[in-house]
Amino acid sequence: MYERILVATDGSELSDLAVQSAIDLALSMQAELVAIRVVRRDPTSYFEGSVVLPQVDVARLAEQMNAEAQRTVDQVKAAADAKGVKKTQAIVVQAEVVSDAIIEAAQTHQCGLIVMSSHGRKGLKRLLMGSETLQVLTHSHTPVLVLR
Repeated sequence: MYERILVATDGSELSDLAVQSAIDLALSMQAELVAIRVVRRDPTSYFEGSVVLPQVDVARLAEQMNAEAQRTVDQVKAAADAKGVKKTQAIVVQAEVVSDAIIEAAQTHQCGLIVMSSHGRKGLKRLLMGSETLQVLTHSHTPVLVLR
């Protein structure tokens, strides 16, 4: 049914559930797997009025975040390869809007399904913290499987 499945991870325990489910689904459908982690690239205006960091520190922090993100998707790839998924890609994307990057990656890699986890926040927490999963659900033309 699905030839390629995209799984979004942030390295959390909750997203590990989505990763394991995506691996199992890819195995059962003999599908390829694309593991993505989006590193948020905040606009400089977010930092106005806050502590100013030297550019070298900003670059070092960005490098550390990218390295951690790459380790996360590499672990997904290793787990999928160990279970016998026929082909797995591990990608890291930098973006200002995480949900947009996930949707775009699904389109770019021609994925038939997006697998994500959701914290299930409600009320004020959801309003304040937002929900990338909700944004993907409401804006993606690709079907989305949400796990909690």
